[in-house]
Amino acid sequence: QVQLVESGGGLVRPGGSLRLSCAASGFTVSSYFMSWVRQAPGKGLERVAEIGTFEMGGTTYADSVKGRFTIYRDHPKNVLYLQMNDLKPEDTAEYYCQRQTGMIRGQGTQVTVSS
Repeated sequence: QVQLVESGGGLVRPGGSLRLSCAASGFTVSSYFMSWVRQAPGKGLERVAEIGTFEMGGTTYADSVKGRFTIYRDHPKNVLYLQMNDLKPEDTAEYYCQRQTGMIRGQGTQVTVSS
């Protein structure tokens, strides 16, 4: 059974950092294009970062997070990560990891950036 479980969200002050984790089961993370998407209150889904497969590597980022967020994976652990630095109030959202094939998402983890 394909499943994604996010964790690592929380409340952080502006300028702080968080690392989100996404534990995958039922498939191998490095074999699929994977992304982190977020949804702020009252807004649509925004893809903030994407990573290619082991064979077709590479990462892309939304302009809004470029230089502050890093997407990466741990192949042996089958976990996808999102390192978020210099967080801003506008980063407040529910964050989901997503397998691009089939648009499969987890249940999400809430990130709130506030002083």
